[in-house]
Amino acid sequence: MHDTGPAPGPDKRALRRALLAARGRLTADDVREAGRALARRALELPELAGARTVAAYVSVGAEPGTHALLDALHARGVRVLLPALMPDNDLDWGLYGGEGSLARVRHGGGRMELFEPAEPLLGQDAVTGADAVLLPGLAVDRLGLRLGRGGGSYDRVLARLERADAHPALVVLLYDPEVVERLPAEPHDRPVRAAVTPSAVHRFG
Repeated sequence: MHDTGPAPGPDKRALRRALLAARGRLTADDVREAGRALARRALELPELAGARTVAAYVSVGAEPGTHALLDALHARGVRVLLPALMPDNDLDWGLYGGEGSLARVRHGGGRMELFEPAEPLLGQDAVTGADAVLLPGLAVDRLGLRLGRGGGSYDRVLARLERADAHPALVVLLYDPEVVERLPAEPHDRPVRAAVTPSAVHRFG
């Protein structure tokens, strides 16, 4: 799952290009191996160990793989919520019940293909009941500020959580080089609690 949408400012645009280019150089084996390591690290998080409901996403392309993590959470009996992208770039949510519960959905006139939960969907506010939210991203800095793809889908999710006075653990899943010293910040940015990479867990604030 990833954000899509309007163009960001020039600094973020350049950063996104560089980070996406680095991901583009990864092989399928690199992505699979990183996904397995990422799952092992994430499953050790106290925030996930005690969680009854986790909002996550299905990775696509060279994104850090989430498939092994989704299956492990589901096997634990965790209620796993997955996003479905709406025409306005907001997110609805459905339940993960294993690989067979996913539908292949094309967006953007067929240019982008995502794996999304099958119907019935639970509504945009379903995420407010999550104990932890696993976020996609391209980078995070030492303050816990996350750089997304720029579409604003997850900015809306975070704003919805804030309006509902919901405080799940926010965790971003990344590759090791994507934990950086400093990212450009905007007033609406909300820091994450932790970043999980294949080799480490980074905690913030």
